[in-house]
Amino acid sequence: MHIVILILVLLALVFGPQWWAQYTFRRYAVNQSRIPGTGGELARHLLDSFELADVAVEKTDKGGDHYDPESRSVRLGPDNYDQNSLTAVAVAAHEVGHAIQHRNREAKLALRHRLVKVAQTTQQIGAGAMFLLPVVMAVTRAPASGLVMGAIGLGSMAMATLVHLVTLPVEFDASFGKALPILKAGQYIQPGDEAAVHSVLRAAALTYVAGSLASLLNLARWLAFLRRA
Repeated sequence: MHIVILILVLLALVFGPQWWAQYTFRRYAVNQSRIPGTGGELARHLLDSFELADVAVEKTDKGGDHYDPESRSVRLGPDNYDQNSLTAVAVAAHEVGHAIQHRNREAKLALRHRLVKVAQTTQQIGAGAMFLLPVVMAVTRAPASGLVMGAIGLGSMAMATLVHLVTLPVEFDASFGKALPILKAGQYIQPGDEAAVHSVLRAAALTYVAGSLASLLNLARWLAFLRRA
């Protein structure tokens, strides 16, 4: 019974933030006639207002909503790009917040981009290590070699979560240091919508962390495999 409770608690910790974020996005994704423009239109308007006309606004089906610093593009999913919902408005403002951080050359954002590149590289190395682990153990028959390969793989999987935890202040600044003050000062949202927008912005700030926490399930699977090996 205790094991079942422990498993349920772990699942809640790993998947809870992701479920909550997705629930929040869906809850406020209803078009509102009182909102005059779509998320894509608001993103374009805000970028122009902050003299970021060189930053593009694009609709994307890949990678979710994000700001790409290399191509200088705010990318929004189809719903947030085309709809005039509270979710669309808040997410668009959040991604514009990252563009403003980039324009301001904020150190935390630069650090995050460097760490993400490191994490992507180590994840590729780690995936290869975990794929080769059974082969190496079968060929060498040396437990030490298997432990080394396993440590490389597990370490790389944990790297993505660590990156997003370390750079979490960047996400909260994009939501509450940039997006929320902009939306309130420009009266892009009504006072009665502030609580909902606040929830969406919090979900936007936690999206990457929520996804990384869910990836920790792979760590548990590999650890279980190594214990049996």
